[in-house]
Amino acid sequence: MTETPGITGHWDIDPSHSRLGFSTRHAMVSRVRGAFNDASGSADIADDLADSKAEVIIQTASVDTRTESRDEHLRSADFFDVETYPEIRFVSSAIDEVDEGSYIVTGELTIRDMTKTVSIPLELIGVETDPFGNLRAGLEGSRRIDRKDWGVTWNTKLDSGGVLVSDKITLEFELSLIKNVAEAAPADSSETADEDEDDETASPAPKTPEAAPTAEPADTEFPPPPPVKPADKPAEKAPEAKQPDAQPSGSGIGKLFGLR
Repeated sequence: MTETPGITGHWDIDPSHSRLGFSTRHAMVSRVRGAFNDASGSADIADDLADSKAEVIIQTASVDTRTESRDEHLRSADFFDVETYPEIRFVSSAIDEVDEGSYIVTGELTIRDMTKTVSIPLELIGVETDPFGNLRAGLEGSRRIDRKDWGVTWNTKLDSGGVLVSDKITLEFELSLIKNVAEAAPADSSETADEDEDDETASPAPKTPEAAPTAEPADTEFPPPPPVKPADKPAEKAPEAKQPDAQPSGSGIGKLFGLR
């Protein structure tokens, strides 16, 4: 089972596409078949099959043989006694691969508060993804048991010497299991989200030094204005007083050309 890709992990029985049933001889000449309409279960398949486990729980009141009067008799204390023993339970103790795709599931089967060890052969039909994205595994198998071993002893003798209901019951398993992949996802995704948030928070930090260089070019292109001269500078309007000094130079020139 572990050689098939994706087979390891947690699997749940899909009740709407599975059948947990039984069949037996009636009046020594015909076969009556029935099933339990309310059943649940799961399997945890490890890389090492020795560490794998499975469990199935059946509600005995859900027995269905397509005849109401017979179903009521099966629910009574003559058979399942559903008021006292509402469940049939199977818990695995070992899962062994006996051939490629063929397995033996050994475990404790409890009926009417009596527990016996049984081994159930199962065949892996295949593993496929359905149109809704569910990974499904199909298993089929059967096992013959003696109902008297679990205290189900009611019967009626026939004139021929036979009995109305055979003591030998064939358990029938047609299982569709869906792989549960939601368990591992939350932990990894949250860690990834935290890392992404840290990256997004840290990313603006490098942008701060980039803003600093923009101020330096501004200082280079626009140097600071020259310092303002002290307020007493207006008193230095001496050049206007020196204008008379320029006139003598003009007088000398006039004399040179005989103006004076």
